[in-house]
Amino acid sequence: MSKLTLSKIRFHNALWEGRISGETGSGQPPAIDVRYLDRPVEGVTLTESETPGEWALSIPVPNEAVADGVQNFVIFDSATGEKLGDFTLICGEISGDDLRVEVELLRAELDMLKRAFRRHCMETQ
Repeated sequence: MSKLTLSKIRFHNALWEGRISGETGSGQPPAIDVRYLDRPVEGVTLTESETPGEWALSIPVPNEAVADGVQNFVIFDSATGEKLGDFTLICGEISGDDLRVEVELLRAELDMLKRAFRRHCMETQ
């Protein structure tokens, strides 16, 4: 289980900002993977803060993600494959009982499980 925690700071000017805190065990900054439509997001930055064991995470939202519908971003600890958090963009008309967000999050987590299962199968051969 990951010892890292993710806290949202703000979302401003197409840049999602958060804070990662915890221990990596290696003394190195954590390896973070951010995925949108099961593809890695480019331009993600992780900078060490003044407080030991904390890093500032910045995720630029790609232009193609600003579109009608529900767009999900999932943030992983690359070392463990564990999901640290997610955020969602919703554009267009929204109904009060809309389950699209939940379905998209389930799809993103299913993709994560598929990758982990494939990796497990390769390691146990």
